[in-house]
Order: sequence, then structure tokens, then C-alpha cells
Amino acid sequence: MGSSLPPKEANLFKVIVKSYETKQYKKGLKAADAILKKFPEHGETLSMKGLILNCMDRKSEAYELVRRGLKNDLKSHVCWHVYGLLYRSDREYREAIKCYRNALKIDPDNIEILRDLSLLQAQMRDLSGFVETRQQLLTLKPNHRMNWIGFAVSHHLNSNGSKAIEILEAYEGTLEDDYPPENERYEHGEMLLYKISLLEECGLPDKALEEMHRKEAKIVDKLAYKEQMASMLVKLGRVEEGEKLYRSLLFMNSDNYRYFMGLQKCLGLYSERGQYTSDEVERLDALYKSLKEQYSWSSAVKRIPLDFLEGDKFWEAADFYIRPLLTKGVPSLFSDLSPLYDHPGKACILEQLFLQLEDSIKKTGCFPGRTQKEPPSTLMWILFLISQHYDRRGQHDIALAKIDEAIEHTPTAIDLYSVKGRILKHAGDLAAAAALADEARSMDLADRYLNSECVMRMLQADQVGLAEKTAVLFTKDGDQHNNLHDMQCMWYELASGESYFRQGDLGRALKMFLAVEKHYADMTEDQFDFHSYCLRKMTLRAYVSMLKFQDKLHSHEYFHKAAAGAIRCYMKLHDSPIKATTKEGDDMSKLPPSQRKKLRQKQKKAEARAKKEAEEKTEEETTSGSSKSGKRQHARPVDLDPHGQKLLQVEDPLLEATKYLKLLQNNSASSLETHILSFELNMRKQKILLAFQAVKQLLKLDENNPDCHRCLIRFFHRVSSFPAPKTDTQKLIWSVLESERRDISQLHGKSLIEVNQSFLENHKDSLMHRAAAAEMLLVLEPEKKLEAIKLIEDSTNKLAPVDGAQGPVREWKLDDCIAVHKLLETVFIDEDAASRWKARCAEYFPYSTYFGGCRSSVVSYSLNHNVQNAPENGVLAYQEAKKEETRSLNGKLHAFKDLTI
Repeated sequence: MGSSLPPKEANLFKVIVKSYETKQYKKGLKAADAILKKFPEHGETLSMKGLILNCMDRKSEAYELVRRGLKNDLKSHVCWHVYGLLYRSDREYREAIKCYRNALKIDPDNIEILRDLSLLQAQMRDLSGFVETRQQLLTLKPNHRMNWIGFAVSHHLNSNGSKAIEILEAYEGTLEDDYPPENERYEHGEMLLYKISLLEECGLPDKALEEMHRKEAKIVDKLAYKEQMASMLVKLGRVEEGEKLYRSLLFMNSDNYRYFMGLQKCLGLYSERGQYTSDEVERLDALYKSLKEQYSWSSAVKRIPLDFLEGDKFWEAADFYIRPLLTKGVPSLFSDLSPLYDHPGKACILEQLFLQLEDSIKKTGCFPGRTQKEPPSTLMWILFLISQHYDRRGQHDIALAKIDEAIEHTPTAIDLYSVKGRILKHAGDLAAAAALADEARSMDLADRYLNSECVMRMLQADQVGLAEKTAVLFTKDGDQHNNLHDMQCMWYELASGESYFRQGDLGRALKMFLAVEKHYADMTEDQFDFHSYCLRKMTLRAYVSMLKFQDKLHSHEYFHKAAAGAIRCYMKLHDSPIKATTKEGDDMSKLPPSQRKKLRQKQKKAEARAKKEAEEKTEEETTSGSSKSGKRQHARPVDLDPHGQKLLQVEDPLLEATKYLKLLQNNSASSLETHILSFELNMRKQKILLAFQAVKQLLKLDENNPDCHRCLIRFFHRVSSFPAPKTDTQKLIWSVLESERRDISQLHGKSLIEVNQSFLENHKDSLMHRAAAAEMLLVLEPEKKLEAIKLIEDSTNKLAPVDGAQGPVREWKLDDCIAVHKLLETVFIDEDAASRWKARCAEYFPYSTYFGGCRSSVVSYSLNHNVQNAPENGVLAYQEAKKEETRSLNGKLHAFKDLTI
């Protein structure tokens, strides 16, 4: 480095490098300028000056200097390395790798470049290249621990666990007997645990167990050691030793469910499906009774038996578990019990138990069979629990009556208002739910959870402006939108995006969905620093686990929702393009193509100039706030497109949608929604085979799903309308479809009309299946529109098979009925049928604002304690209209008006 310079300038060049490493950027710039004064075309100095300017956020100057430096000295590994560092800082990893490889052609044994290259290869999952680079590093510096470990990890990631074990054993062979010293014991113990996990992963549990016994004294993390030992003993069938170990672990932590599961496995009493014989249930019951005596304080030992006990024993165990939690007042009790509602018959037993406890407390003030008086709050918590129970079973009338009784009993309990809002949301009154959530929030203004729940309810009611003002109460001062984005508040962005989409504001909806997508891109980038950190700190098991998590990152629920939302926006944009309504747009449409192109170019140049001026202004503002090192304080970027209008100005919306569809297909292939979106998108793109592929995947996942049936009928109906194939490509596609059609069982020897009729007969009691069959009847035979509508209207809302003690429960769900109403309005385009359906559903869902139910806030609902109603589609205009009324985000405690303390 700087070898072509005279001694004085060569020393200055070393100052530049040291200043860069110690982040003394001003000092480095001064040294670089001193060299360039004498040698203005010195390539390495130009490159280093560019690198320092890049750290000072002057990117355009940095790239210009580095490229100039590289041009002047193409055979300098420093110039290539610096160019790679610049690309790396901008996340252009593939370009950075190319630069590093060019640098290594000039200096193949440069350890710094090899190390940087290995980090990028791990980031990009170039695993074969990662192995090669790590081997080179080990060859050059075999006395460095990190190089041995890095080489082993590279082989593990490259699916060669046995080779990784060999490398770790070779590394241990280089160590002395008294290794490690006291300050490295934990790191060495972590390496040993990683090696043991590798042996287990490679199917060598015997060898892993032997290694554990041999190295026990050198492993510091005794808890992880015991857990891994117990797991391996179970795998090897040495259940007696495993049982002793799990019992010792339970003594350390008697609320760890995994330890109880391990103990059950040792005793042969574990089933993944949770299904046990009567003999196994008796043995399990005896086991947990003995454990209950030993660990009387444990919550898990009382809760786990509720999963396998039945009948009277379940009643006794549930009663024993619930009573102390009601006395104590645990708001999360119902969440703890809710998985039991999936077990047949247990919901009814719980209902009878809750009602018995309520009746006893009301009559005697004690629990059944006891003489000790309960505190007054116990009744309130029982009513709280019962209201959630009836809400879960869809009996919203009773749920609201119980929660109102609880509020009357204790009007100061915040949780009651939150749950009442949740019940109203499930009943379909989104506006009243939002108002109640706001009332709960106003009772404790320092509670972030209540604020977040209130914001979510407002967004569900499409009160976006009000939700935004409420959300920013817990953000820093300044640009609140950016603050929510910086905090990666994805639930807020997703709910906002869905609300904007419902209101037809595609620009803002897209902006929100793409913001979530950016968070996932940031998470992928965030792993970069851990590639060197984890190898240095020897947190190898956590590191490998993190890499596996990152590989499945885009299969997360939030990303799926954001990508699906973006695809729907782009498809809607394709179906209804934004038309130019301005005078300039009309004038441009009248111009000939050549002049139109010139005008577009002028507009682009003007936009680029305006953007550059804004950046320069930002730079000027931040120059005054530079730190001592010379690095500018990061200014918050100005949002040049707050309403997402530029996102709507894409030339090909379907091409943009395809990018997100590919991510869903790669990461959420088991989701029906992924393939439904694929079908819709490819039908619009006229990609017949890809659409057919989506149909096949849907049939494979769930052939009885109404949406699958729609896609199947629509596809073959569309294909049947095509003209006879003429080109070779068309003939090939046609022959593929003909051969594949024979493999679809639903179409065997039947016409599409017969297939639809058969589907209807098989699912005649289901509303959504009847609606799908009716829609397809309209597609296949448009003249039978009235018959198709009659199919829907003849559906009956039967009583669900539930042995409820407090009234019937209907089968139809609110969301399904809303979907049917929209179908009648938009597909059948029959206002009379839609209004008849709306009137009918208003009886079934009296709290629904969508259907205008008689008890909804839209019609006549009046909330307790004078809680103000908010409109379902409330935005900023709503606040302006209500200025005269006293409503403050800082809250109004209506409940306390007449309360005397």
C-alpha cells in the first residue's frame, strides 16, 4: 500500500489508512489532500479518499474518486478492494464480490480481502465459494482459532457435517491438555456443544454422548449440557437415565413445558397428536398428581392435565386450576384455556363450570364446597371469563350482557372495556369497538398496549386519520410517520394498508405494503455483521440457527400478508388504470409519439434536478451538525411521495406483482392464497400453463375449497373459448392441457356444467360452496342468472351442533355473509337480490354495521357510559365535523363521572 510513493508520502498514506480504521475522517482527508497535492493522479490515494468520503455520506464524490483511482492504477489490489467496500456499503454484494475477486488475482494471499470475501459469500449463500475461501484463510493463518471454526462452519452450512466434525477434531488436536485458560472457558465450551450438536445431526448419538461424558468438565453452560444430554438419552432409548435427568431439570424449572414433554417420552406416555388410550390417561393422571405434590407452586403441572383428561376428571382438574386464578384476577386466563375449545366436549364442560362458579359466588359469596368468602373482584373476573367464553362460541348477545354486568360491578377495570370492544368487533360493530378501545386507552394513557389495541380497532373501522393521531402519541417528536417506519411497526403498516385498500386508495395501500417488504429486506441485511461476530465470540449454535431462520424469513405471516396485499393492489391497478385527468395529461395524449417521448424526458430531467437540489439542501443543513470525526449527522430523509402516487405510475403493474408472487411461491407454497393469486395474475397475463399449474396446486392442497372450484371452472371455461390452435406453440400448449385434463378426477367424462352441479350436490349445506356453485353457473350459463341467485337465497342458516346451555349458535359466519353480499352486488349486479340478502343477514347479525343490524351503532346503538360513536369510514373530515364536541386523544373518563371515592 502506497509503495510507489516517496517515504514521506508513504507515511502519510499509512496515516490515511489508520484514520479510516479509527474513524478520524477529517484527519484522513487532510493526509490524502497532502499526497494528492504532489501526486494528483495517485490511484490508491484517490481510492482511499473516496472511501473516507463515503463514510462521510458524500457518495457521489466517493464513487467518482474511487473509479478515477482504479482507472489510474488497475493493477492495485487496494483500489479493487476499496471499490468492493464501496459496493458493500450500498448492499451491492454481487458487484462487491467481483471487485474482491479481481483484487485477489493481484494479491491472492491478502488475508483482509479473503476475510471480507468470505463474509459476502456467507451473506449471499455462495456456500461452495465460502468453503474455498475459508480453506485458503486457514492455510495462510493456521494458528488463528477463528479460521479453524470458520472452516468447520462453512462445511456444516454446505451440508457436509462429517467434514465439519473432522475439522473441529483436528483443531482440538492442536490444543494443549490444560487448554482453555480461564478467560476462554465459555467460548471453548460453546465450541464443544456445537460439535456435539453436529454429531447428533449426523446421526451419531452414541459418539455424541461419549463426547459429552468426556468433555463435561470443559463445558460451562451446564443447563444446555443437561438438556442436550437428556434429549440424546431419549433418542438412544436409555429412558431410565433420561427420566432421572428430566426430573432433575424439573427441579431447576418446574414451569418448562419441554421438560414435562421429555419426561412423558421417557415413560412412553407422549403423543404428538394428543390422543391417548384410557390406560395411558390413567397413568398420566397418576404421574401429574405425584408431580403436583412435589411442585405445588408450578402452573404447568396443573395446566397440562387439562389437555388429556376427560369428563368428571377434566371438570375437577379445570376447577382446581381456575379457582385461584379467578381469586388472584388473571386477565389472560381465557387465552390460556382457549386451546381446550378445539377438544370435543370440553367447551361445554367449561361453560357449565363457569356458570356454577358464577351462581355460587352470587348466592353465597364463596366457591362451591367452601365457606371462605371470596373478595368482591372474584365475581367480576368470573363474568369477564364467561363473556369471553360466549364470544368464542359466537353467542354475542349473552357475551355483551355478561361484560356489561361486569362493567356495572367494577366500572374502573380497564380490561373489561377492551374485551367488550373485542366482542363488538366479532359481532360486526367495528365503529363501536373502536370507540370502546379508545375509552379503555383513555383510562390509562401511559399504557402502550392499550394505545396499540385502540389504533388497531380504529384501522379496522377505517378511521385511518384518527388511528394515525392516536399512534403517534407513543412516538418521538418530529416526523411521526418515519418514526413508526423506523420502529418496524409492521402490524400498523399492514392494518393501514388493508384499510386504504378497502377505501380504494391504492397509492397509500401500496406504500404501506411495500414498507413491510422493505423491513424484511433490512432484516436480511442485518445478518451481515453476525458472520464475523459469531465466529469471534463462538456463539456457533445460535449463529447456525439464525442463518436457518433467515433462509425461511420470507415465509413469515407478516411478509405473506404484505406481498399478497401488494399483488392485489397491482392487479386492481391493471384492471382499472389511473387515467390522466389533468390538462397536461390531455395535452400529452394529443402529441405525436416522438414529441411525447421528448416531453417525458424533459419531465424526468426536471424531477432529477429537483431531487438533487433537495439532497444538496439536506447536505447543507447537516454540514453544520457534523461530528468531530467529520461524519455528518444522518438527516431524516424527506418523503417525496407521501401519498404513494409515484408507485401507481408503473408501466406494467402485472410485472411488479410477479416479483412478489415469486417470493410467495418460493416461501409460502402451502398457502391456498398464494396459488389463488398466481391463478388470477397469470390469467390476466395470458400465461395459460402457469395458470393451470396454479389450478393443479390448489386441487392438491384442498380440492373441496370453494375458491379452488372457482379457479378450475373458470380456467377450463376460458380455455374452451379459445380459437383452434394454429402455431406450433399453441398446439403444444393445447396437447399438454388435453393430456393433463385426464388426470383431474373432477373432470372425468363430465362437462363443466355437470362438474359444477356435482360440486353443489356434495356441498349443498354450505353457504360458501353454494355461492361458488351459483357464481360458476352464471359464468357457464349467463341466461340462468335468476336460478343462480335462487341457489344462494335458498341456503339455510342451520343451528351449529353445539350443546350450549344458553341458546342456539348459527352456522353462518359474518365474513362469509358479507362476501356473498358483495358477490350479489358486483358479480351478479342485482340490487334487489343484494338488498334482500342484506335485510336477511341484518336479522342474523343484529350488531353488524355492514348489514345495518337493529342493534348496531349505525342504527340505534348507544354505548354505556356515553362513549362517543365513531363513523365506520371515519377520517380527518370526521374530526373536523366533531370539533364542537369535546373529544380529546388524552382521554375522557366518562366512567368516573358519578364515581365517589
